[in-house]
Parts: sequence; structure tokens; C-alpha cells
Amino acid sequence: MGRAYQNRKESMAKTSDQKARVYSKHARVIYVTAKQGGVDPDGNLALRSAIDRAKKDQVPAHVIDKALDKAGGSAGEDFAAARYEGFGPGGCMVIVDCLTDNPNRTIGDVRQCFTKTKCKIGTPGSVSHSFDHSAIFVFAGEDDEAVLEALMMADVDVEDIECEDGKITVFTPHTEFAKARQALNEALGDIDFEVEEIQFVPRDTAPIPADDEAMFEKFLDMLNDVEDVQKVYHNVA
Repeated sequence: MGRAYQNRKESMAKTSDQKARVYSKHARVIYVTAKQGGVDPDGNLALRSAIDRAKKDQVPAHVIDKALDKAGGSAGEDFAAARYEGFGPGGCMVIVDCLTDNPNRTIGDVRQCFTKTKCKIGTPGSVSHSFDHSAIFVFAGEDDEAVLEALMMADVDVEDIECEDGKITVFTPHTEFAKARQALNEALGDIDFEVEEIQFVPRDTAPIPADDEAMFEKFLDMLNDVEDVQKVYHNVA
């Protein structure tokens, strides 16, 4: 119990540039997800989740519609997933997930974030072995035993389940995302998920040394300013 995860729900950006970056990141995910699994959210659960997350971050409908229209066309950009690992300020472990149409540009931009904050980018697998790749669902509720039973009846592999402050948090392997989401909705009705996404969850967390706090915040800000970066995971408590 008490597994640490990062709620990726973005706060409303304060400037137009920040808003544009948030909108662009969501639009890119929606485009890629629709391109891979179809533009109908009813038949593409990953797309439905991506759209729901965009709406929660107050992405305008026209941005979402444009991404869907673009995905439905025959032309379009060719994005690929890219993942980088390394050690950030204070020796913390970091995983950076990207969507890119130019891997050379992306690795250069991400590497610069590491080097400018005196950090070290590593090789694939250098830190990911210390994280679990999990699907996470957070929603209002009190009866975690009933939720666990419903998931087990649907043959969903549950890694962990927590109930705290009127909210239930479910952890499953990332490969069980669609299956778990469907089982929860079928058992409990249409759920308004506070969190429904796949994350890298650190197996252990540690506080950042006080002397490294400012550099850590700068490091995260620099990564989040890179257009190709989608998510940043770390083991900082």
C-alpha cells in the first residue's frame, strides 16, 4: 500500500505560450492514438481516455476535433514513441517519454536538459528496472473490497488497491489498462475517473537533498518546455 504515483493532470497554464504547449501535447497524443486505433472513441478506448484527459486539462474542443480530423486523413505526420532514462539532480532516477517525428532533434533537446543541469542521461534500462509500468485508476469510492472483487471476477490482474479520503486507487499491469477500465465501468457504472492512465511508478522514493531542490525544479521545467516530451517520471518523494 501507499505506492507513489504522479497525478499527470495539468493545472491551467498561466500564459498563452504555456497553454499552447499543453494543447499541443494533448493534440499529439490524440492524433497518434486515433491514427493507430481509429478515430471513433467508442471503438478505441485509448483514444477515449486521451480525449477525456484533454478535456480535464481544458483543451478546447476545436483543438481535439482538428487532431481527430487530421488522424482521419490519408496524409499526416509520422510520430514515434521515444523513451530516455537517466539521473537527475541529487541522483534521482528519471524516465522521459516523448512522441517525435524527428528522433535526432528530440534526443538533442532532452540531452541538453540533462547537461545544462549537470545531470547524466543513461542507456535504455538504466533506471526503468526500479519502476513498475502500471495502469492507474483513481475515482471516488469507499468500498475497495467490492472493487477488487469486480476486477477479479473479470480476470484482471490487480497489483494493488488503496482507499483513502473517499477515493479508490487501482494499480494493474499496463497491459491490463483497457480490460480493467471496462471491468470497472461495467461493475460500477460510468465512472468519472480522476486519473486513468499508464505511468511508471517508482518502487521506492527518496527526498531530494535541499541543495538540489532548485536545480530539480529547473530540470523539470526545461523538460516540460520541450515540445516532444509528453511525460516525465521520477522517484523523488
